[in-house]
Amino acid sequence: MSILFQAYPLARAALFALDAETAHEATLDALQKAYDCALTRGFLHDQALAPIQLMGLALRNPVGLAAGLDKNGAHIDAMGNLGFGFIEVGTVTPRAQSGNPKPRMFRLVKACALINRLGFNNLGLEAFLANVKSSQWRDNGGILGLNIGKNADTPIEQAANDYLLGLTAVYPHADYVTVNISSPNTKNLRALQSGSELTSLLTALSECRKALADQYGKRVPMVVKIAPDLSDEEIDVVSDLLPRFGIDGVIATNTTLDRSAVQGLQHADEAGGLSGAPLHQKSLHVIRRLRQKLGAQTAIIGVGGIMSGQDALEKMQAGAQAVQLYTGLIYRGPSLVGECVRTIATQR
Repeated sequence: MSILFQAYPLARAALFALDAETAHEATLDALQKAYDCALTRGFLHDQALAPIQLMGLALRNPVGLAAGLDKNGAHIDAMGNLGFGFIEVGTVTPRAQSGNPKPRMFRLVKACALINRLGFNNLGLEAFLANVKSSQWRDNGGILGLNIGKNADTPIEQAANDYLLGLTAVYPHADYVTVNISSPNTKNLRALQSGSELTSLLTALSECRKALADQYGKRVPMVVKIAPDLSDEEIDVVSDLLPRFGIDGVIATNTTLDRSAVQGLQHADEAGGLSGAPLHQKSLHVIRRLRQKLGAQTAIIGVGGIMSGQDALEKMQAGAQAVQLYTGLIYRGPSLVGECVRTIATQR
């Protein structure tokens, strides 16, 4: 393991003295500078190999970066250097938007958790695709997922238009495309998970993908990212619809609105989505239910509250074929990636 990975607890103390969003930006900037320098790049590299096939894609290992950490796809190569088997960037919206007012990200340190209400802050499709095209990750065999959403000011009745714009733009540059309909920080977005709304959206997206597959001569896998707050009945509706429209996989799950695990902690009442350790059990339940209903044909990527290799393994045992990290990286640092890969690999 890189000596710089081992030093992360020291860096964390300094970062946690800063506002959470400021620390996030400072970390990405420092990571990028270290990657850009040939002398330090090697100290940030740790590639644990445990190859798998997922949706027809060859992954170096089943541990990926979750969307949201690199919204604009500006740090793909630097993040890939940390040992991930696949990288997902976004969420990107057709037009640039600033997101919700600051402060909008809060640490709940005692719970190893975060609350964010960022609101799909991003530079828009044009800047996003410029970053994606300039990265070397895919050229070097890395798998890249591009995560699309709708603009906050687009009426929910017209949401499909934004997703179609996103899918059309990112399709030739993605190894898979994620349709994010589960962020709690864009008004009414989660309504798209209901049966009729989801049917309408998937109808439009599946037709668009067929046309794009003909245009580019390749079929890019498409996955849907869902919330951890769905009832069992709602999970079953999603499970019925995804195979019907040829959706290749589901990411379970996004952040939660449930605060029962963090009551009484500072910032617990802040609006937004809760991520980190309290989310682990909720996402496990969703994964188990999905696997029971979907069978073996549809891929499941488990995300939410992975703070250790054991947590990652539990996601796999619940029915996921791959996992993604975000908040665990903030609390544990990049050594968590290799720990998760090695723990999963020992149980194969």
